[in-house]
Parts: sequence; structure tokens; C-alpha cells
Amino acid sequence: MFSWFSSTDNQNNNPPPPSYRDEPSLPSGAMYAQAAKSMKPLDLPCLNALRGKRVILASASPRRKQLLAQIGLTKVDVVPSDFAEDLEKSKYTAIEYVMETAQEKCMSVYKQEIDSDDEPTLVIAADTIICSYLGGIVEKPLSFQDHIDMLKQLRDSEPHKVITAVCVMSPLADGRAPGYAMDTHVEETIVKFDKNVTDELIESYVRTGEGADKAGGYGIQGLGTILVESVNGSYDNVVGLPLRGTLKAIESVIFPSEEEAGDIVL
Repeated sequence: MFSWFSSTDNQNNNPPPPSYRDEPSLPSGAMYAQAAKSMKPLDLPCLNALRGKRVILASASPRRKQLLAQIGLTKVDVVPSDFAEDLEKSKYTAIEYVMETAQEKCMSVYKQEIDSDDEPTLVIAADTIICSYLGGIVEKPLSFQDHIDMLKQLRDSEPHKVITAVCVMSPLADGRAPGYAMDTHVEETIVKFDKNVTDELIESYVRTGEGADKAGGYGIQGLGTILVESVNGSYDNVVGLPLRGTLKAIESVIFPSEEEAGDIVL
């Protein structure tokens, strides 16, 4: 019977593998940790094409800016969109609503900045909503009591969805209509609150003020993590920007006619 580990084949036909002892040794322990501090940014064609170019984040969210910095986009201009975000929710599904909002935010900043002296190479916008298990969109809390009631409802109900839409735009060098490339990405993550979280803990969390400006009333990247039992899906999506989907969208607009060039494997 044939064996992949035939000693005869190895001895007579195939040379032995090289010794790992001949390879350069890697730093370990504290030495490796020190070396990692000087690690280079991701070497991806779409990100390399943005080095030294103007990238705009159409959001005032410091969390989204921090997430972009993780993939190497550290020099980002923050230009918050002036889109009113007042779409009539009854006319949209949750995914349609968040997608349309992200596109409107991106387009408003793109139109504002494209004719400036410092034309952007890329505009990134995103919108995140929380959708209850019944399908309703959970807004930001309106008051102290509304905040408490909101978190209790999320605790006492079935897991909820966090849905983020990302829209990216880049001007086309050849000027062909419509003059820009645009791509979008939508991602859903299921979040389950711990049903054993007490009313006292919820009220204590609300008093910190952390979740007052956030849809759903909590920030999973901060103290809000104490309310969460599990996350099924992308964690950074819950924070506000799904990085894998954002990278794919960036690549598609930076290389709009070279879909096979420099593909990102994610």
C-alpha cells in the first residue's frame, strides 16, 4: 500500500528537507515584542496607492478613525457629513436604510471636497444601526430614563443585529462618467446581551455617559462590553467599521478597471 511517508522513497529519490537550524532565528519573548513595535503597515496595493494622498473620513467618530489607523491609514482628514440622516424609516428595510444613509453621507462630502484645492483621493463614509429582533431600528437614547429602558429591552429580548454600511468614493483619473468610482459594503453582526446583568449595573453604566451618543446606548469597545455575553460575527463592525469589507471596497474604487490586480485575500 502506498504511503506518503515511505522511507524508501525518501532515502532513494527525494533529498531530505533542509534543517530549520540553518534558518535565521526569529526573536522570541520580550525581544519579539520589542521588534513588533517597529512593524511596517500592511503592504497592499490599494493602501500603497493612498500613501501621501488625501483620504477623507466623512464621520466624526473617533472609533472609525482608530480602526482605519489599524490598517495603516493614519493620516486621515475628518470631514463630517452634513447630511441630515432623516430618511423616512418606514420606506426602507433596515439594510436599505443604513445603506442609503451611508451613500448620502459619502456623496455629500465628496461633492463638497472634490473641487477644493486639495482634491481627495478617497472618501469613506459609514453608518451603523442596531436592529431589534423584531426588526425595528434602535436609535440613540433620548433621555436618561430612555437610555435605561433601551438597555433593559436589549438585555431582556432576543439577540439584536448591529448593521454597518460602508460607502467609499474615488475620482476617476480618466474622467469618464460619472467621474468617480463608488463601492459599498454592508455587514451584520449578532450581539447577545447577558440576561444576568442587573438593573443596578445597567443604571451604573448609563451614569457613566459612555453610551449616550451611540445607537443602542452602549459602546462595546469600552465599558459597554460588560453588558455583552457574545458576539457572532465581526467585532469591528459593532465598533462602527468592518475592516475587511472596507478594504475590499477601497480596492474596488482605487483599481476600478483592474479587478484582478492586487486582489486582497480576506
